[in-house]
Amino acid sequence: MKKATDIEAYAALDFEASSLTPQSWPIEIGLSWLKNGDVQTWTSLIRPAARWSFSDWSTQSGAVHGIVFEDLLDAPTVSAVVEDLLPLLEGKIPVSDAPEFDRRWLSRLLRASGHATMPKIEDYHDVSFAQFSGLALDMVYENLERHPAPHRAGPDSARLVRAWRKAQQY
Repeated sequence: MKKATDIEAYAALDFEASSLTPQSWPIEIGLSWLKNGDVQTWTSLIRPAARWSFSDWSTQSGAVHGIVFEDLLDAPTVSAVVEDLLPLLEGKIPVSDAPEFDRRWLSRLLRASGHATMPKIEDYHDVSFAQFSGLALDMVYENLERHPAPHRAGPDSARLVRAWRKAQQY
């Protein structure tokens, strides 16, 4: 693992999805990282790939993230999203607070765009415990507790990185 001074080598990845079923597909992606102590965030809605089943759209999931299916029809294509994402991930270690789900959705996104290489996604909590200790680690989790996840990919990923930034102050 990296040392705490290397926290800028990580980028928090988050997805919103059509549902939570095994057949679900990504509808929004967010990526956040620290650069010179500032939180940087990139986010995009994702137009469904032709091979993704529209029958896997969950109105319950839609109620949680607030994204309506119609908004996806004019969203950037899978290929356009991946073209924007890959340069941002270059040199970064992706992390997620829900790696099992985010691995699945990143894999679906990359495969749909014709990319076979899948970066390893580290667990946010494992990285946090490896990077911080004592009061700094407490600050990570206090910050997360005080700022609940808004269930949108960009703000959710930024929330994770803001907790790291807070921990760096201790």
